[in-house]
Amino acid sequence: MATKTTARKALAKKSSERKYSPAASEEVETEMKAMKEGKLKIGKCGKKVTDPKQAIAIGLSKARKEGKKVPEKKS
Repeated sequence: MATKTTARKALAKKSSERKYSPAASEEVETEMKAMKEGKLKIGKCGKKVTDPKQAIAIGLSKARKEGKKVPEKKS
């Protein structure tokens, strides 16, 4: 019976842990603002970003490159 309670505690602790660092969320926020202003562009081709999901992906990618706490990219 003790093993069930410890397993529940471990699950509760794991789920309450923060997945993204505050610095990573700030990075996403700046990219969203740039997208809304029309300043955010895609890589080499230079097209404007119009999809919010794409702006979030760009922000998370930059946060990963800077070494901030962000989960690994889904493959």
